[in-house]
Amino acid sequence: MIDRATIDRIYAAADIVEIISDYVALKKKGTNYQACCPFHNEKTPSFVVSPSKGVYKCFGCGKGGNAVTFVMEHEGVSYPEALKIVAKRYGIEIEEREQTEEDIQRNNNRESMFALNGWASEYFAKYLMGSTEGRSVGLSYFAQKRGFTDATIRKFGLGFCSADGDAMSMAALSAGYKEEFLLSTGLAFKRESDGRLRDRFRDRVIFPVHNISGRVVAFGGRTLRTDKSVAKYQNSPESEIYSKKRELYGLFFAKKAIQQQNYAIMVEGYTDVISMHQAGVENVVSSSGTSLTVEQIQLLRRFTRNITVIYDGDSAGINASLRGIDMILKEGLNVRVVSLPPEHDPDSFARTHTVSQVQEYILEHEEDFLSFKAKLMLKQAGKDPIKRSEVINDMVRSIVQVGDSIQRSVYIKECARIMDVDENVLISEVARKRAIESGDRETEEFVRRQQAQMRQQQTHEGSAEPDLTKPSSGGSSLDALEKELMTYLLKSGHLNYQLQEGRQFVEVNIAEEIIQNLEIDGIEMSDPILREMFNTYKEHWKEQGVGVKVAEQYFVNHHNPEVCNRAIDLLTEGENYEPSKLWKQKDIHVESQDEILAAGVPKSIMLYRSKVLDKMFVEQLERMGREDISEDEEQECLMILDRLNKARLAIAKRSERLIL
Repeated sequence: MIDRATIDRIYAAADIVEIISDYVALKKKGTNYQACCPFHNEKTPSFVVSPSKGVYKCFGCGKGGNAVTFVMEHEGVSYPEALKIVAKRYGIEIEEREQTEEDIQRNNNRESMFALNGWASEYFAKYLMGSTEGRSVGLSYFAQKRGFTDATIRKFGLGFCSADGDAMSMAALSAGYKEEFLLSTGLAFKRESDGRLRDRFRDRVIFPVHNISGRVVAFGGRTLRTDKSVAKYQNSPESEIYSKKRELYGLFFAKKAIQQQNYAIMVEGYTDVISMHQAGVENVVSSSGTSLTVEQIQLLRRFTRNITVIYDGDSAGINASLRGIDMILKEGLNVRVVSLPPEHDPDSFARTHTVSQVQEYILEHEEDFLSFKAKLMLKQAGKDPIKRSEVINDMVRSIVQVGDSIQRSVYIKECARIMDVDENVLISEVARKRAIESGDRETEEFVRRQQAQMRQQQTHEGSAEPDLTKPSSGGSSLDALEKELMTYLLKSGHLNYQLQEGRQFVEVNIAEEIIQNLEIDGIEMSDPILREMFNTYKEHWKEQGVGVKVAEQYFVNHHNPEVCNRAIDLLTEGENYEPSKLWKQKDIHVESQDEILAAGVPKSIMLYRSKVLDKMFVEQLERMGREDISEDEEQECLMILDRLNKARLAIAKRSERLIL
């Protein structure tokens, strides 16, 4: 358990812009920051970060929270784990009581796997530097063959796993880690012949794979043997914490450089990334030898819209890699391509050139993907007309992926020039393929069906009597009214509105009016999160006194992340709405905040009290109708019904309407 004082220190230290910038490329806009939302795909930024309030909110998908809940949501970790991640970033020590048996049971598999991977990474790194085998085999490879410095080896956590088949597994078990997690992380497997544990990465140099926040999710192990029967690379299997299609090797180390330079370099392997970093070119990532995936592209898109792909000079997989470029284009990113000299790959090129030479080469030799692909494929097609037509079709498929119409038009014109084809033919073909791929006909049919369904639903709802006691999204349901009252408290509880009493107007404090009206009947909000928010508000309001604003931070940085998220939803609701300027031009009256509060607050209070009392009245009637009710209980019911009825009549009189 993390004590409250430590949690408060973490929230006080956390800079939401700094933390979210580790995951998303933020751009300043006025007093806030904007980005494309990391939680859903979008092309127009609707994700807003407010440094003054310490909150984020996406007006597209609706997600919102503070620095800690962002880490929690993005990393898929528990609230305590998110607190630890933020605390570590700001050097805040967390002292926790010793874990009990129950605590250990509560730790989920995911957290245990992360812990084991972290331990294994340190174990491999220590074995590389501290053992005779590690130094003579692993360190010799990294330092002498690859030219990695000690600083680079430490930075990337490189290591070595002993050739002894179960040395790492036995060490992990001795350190208190469970066999089930050695198996689920893929660090070990059971031998079929005798059921004994075997280290998956035995006798291999180790490349830890870090996720975007720097936690080790997997490992890559390279054999140094020349035996062709042994796989060159052994990688961690898919697990609860690792999906290879969702991770980019080196992104944790590259993300700041990518943001600063506004482009990312994509290479093929682990050593390519490491050598480029060591050479001073740090905006480099790799798909770790696997085919590029949509998820990896979307991950990279959080930091930049520009990607430069570097191919080995003699790479046999360029044609397969070109399919990855089509995927990048489809996700709305800009792609340029660099081919290295035939004798080099990114690893060797970075080791034999200075940082300025590497950067100059990239700038001088990068080509637009269209030119690169066209030249490559035309060279392969030669003068064969059938193959040339296939090349043109392939180019069209790539252009179809480009979402921006202007950019697409430029590509069509350039493709027509390179391929010596009529531009109108290409325009027609691109349009035809886009119509097929975008599914416009299906979209129109879907909208038509949805509209028909909505009309049918509206007709049905117009003839039916709504059940006001059931939660719904309607403006007069219990949950909607609770939400409305809590919004009034958070945004305007310290303000007053004028209430007419006879011929006079009296000042009424909003928080005082809401709290007292709910306390009259002993009403507690039915929604548990709103109830916790209301009690928190009431506690601070009574301490501070009438007319003093209860700080938003009590809710935005609440120890319960659900309270935090709900508070941000309420605080940001309607913030992006502005009345049209045409309203003023046409002399249409737009209500002021005072007018809205004066009409809305008392109406919401009365409606809410009325519905809660109605519900309580029905509950007592049902209780009265029970066959097993005793005389004492019956008498108690009658007294409660009498009190509820008087309260309902009082509300009816005040609102000048009869509640039946």
